[in-house]
Amino acid sequence: MPESTVILDALAIQRSLTRIAHEIAERNERDRDVVLIGIPIGGDHLAARLAKLLAGIWKHEVPVGILDTTLHRDDLDQRMAPTLHPTDIPFDVNGKTVVLVDDVLFSGRTTRAALDALNDFGRPQKIQLAVLVDRGHRELPIKADFVGKNVPTALGEKISLLLTEAGAPQDEVVIKRQ
Repeated sequence: MPESTVILDALAIQRSLTRIAHEIAERNERDRDVVLIGIPIGGDHLAARLAKLLAGIWKHEVPVGILDTTLHRDDLDQRMAPTLHPTDIPFDVNGKTVVLVDDVLFSGRTTRAALDALNDFGRPQKIQLAVLVDRGHRELPIKADFVGKNVPTALGEKISLLLTEAGAPQDEVVIKRQ
């Protein structure tokens, strides 16, 4: 049976998101040009939370979208039956600063797929990446602009984000070891 350890509890997740929101605000002076796009299943909920935090900082709503990367993945042929999630980007990305939001950055392949998928919607002025956890082991030259926590991991370990929005009893990030 795999052993699991909580590496971020609800309070630590909230602190990390608050810090990321302030970093996004500091780095983007043209706040009305910033939009958030979450990558399911986790980044979409985090993007919604970040939008609320940024609205408190900037005193205006921040548009939020959801971008499914499944059909843009380079390992699609290796998956039995990929699960598709809805994509919903109810705003124009042209000329905007798009902050892609994901839960865990690992190999970089999901981010690469998100960049490809985003091209279908237009040409942003700038794309930034915010992740709650960076666990290392990059296979592509991708680096997050905003990171909640760096967690060095072994390849056999798995990091999971559990959120109340997704039905978990409490917010937490756990690492599972084989």
